[in-house]
Amino acid sequence: MPELSWRHHTLIQSLLSRGPLREDQFHLLFKRITGKTPDNDQQVFNSYLLTINKALSFAQFELRGCRNQYDGRVYYGLVNNVSDDQSKLGTKYSVPQIAFFKAIVEAIAQDPSAQGGISNISALNLQLENQLGDTGPQSQVIPAAFKNFSKSHKEKTIAELAQDKWLDCTPEGFVNLGVRSFLDLRSWFRSNDVPSCEVCNEAGVKAELCSSEVCTVRVHRYCLKKMLSNKKSKRACPGCGTRWQSTMSNIESKEEVDEPDTRTQDQPSSHKRKKSKLNVDIDLGPNEDSTAEASQPPPDTRRATRNSTRQR
Repeated sequence: MPELSWRHHTLIQSLLSRGPLREDQFHLLFKRITGKTPDNDQQVFNSYLLTINKALSFAQFELRGCRNQYDGRVYYGLVNNVSDDQSKLGTKYSVPQIAFFKAIVEAIAQDPSAQGGISNISALNLQLENQLGDTGPQSQVIPAAFKNFSKSHKEKTIAELAQDKWLDCTPEGFVNLGVRSFLDLRSWFRSNDVPSCEVCNEAGVKAELCSSEVCTVRVHRYCLKKMLSNKKSKRACPGCGTRWQSTMSNIESKEEVDEPDTRTQDQPSSHKRKKSKLNVDIDLGPNEDSTAEASQPPPDTRRATRNSTRQR
């Protein structure tokens, strides 16, 4: 196991205490601890992350990066690589609360319109019994804890999950996935066949859809900006070739939309960031408050048909 210095320990403790951090926040933290800037000292930055992950691997933990699909920003956080009965004992959430969270995630991730959220009312009306699975004759037996899980319990659970960054509640009354869900649930998205973005191949939870009825292509908005702003590429669906009908106006130049500016605030740089490949599973472990920004809200209205969704 590699030996960690006090600098490595400080980075780990900061993520444990603060929760997931935006990339600019994490880069600024790294600079204050090491005196190096990730933009100018990329090799040093990568070496620190590699050393930390080698040490954390013995405890089945990992320092990962992910992109918040609502604001397009990159976040860093610590996640548990193991999702078994033993690891679940470390969570502060009860069995009905975990079942409720899974029901919310399924409702959001499996939405064919890829709006990335459900209304608060829809979330409160989700049935926990659907999380029991089919276990034969005993599947009709509903645990008392599930029966007694009232709407007030659900409201409290949503508030707790939002505080811990598993969910995000908008002022308009919608429930979105939180940044911690994007950090931890990558494997879950893949194993549950959540359609992926045609550009980056990550789960398209919040995405725009191709206008063709027979095409299933979906693209994240930040990926779509890149695709449409590339002068060498056609403004057409990469799957079926249909001209992409996007509601986005004033597509920025490729330089402006390459990625959100998440460099350290006091160290500007002219070069473009490289896209990092992320590696991500699920476990509702405890988490402290973080300073991550709230996600962008979904649209004020939800429409049932895919045709109307494409007009957004």
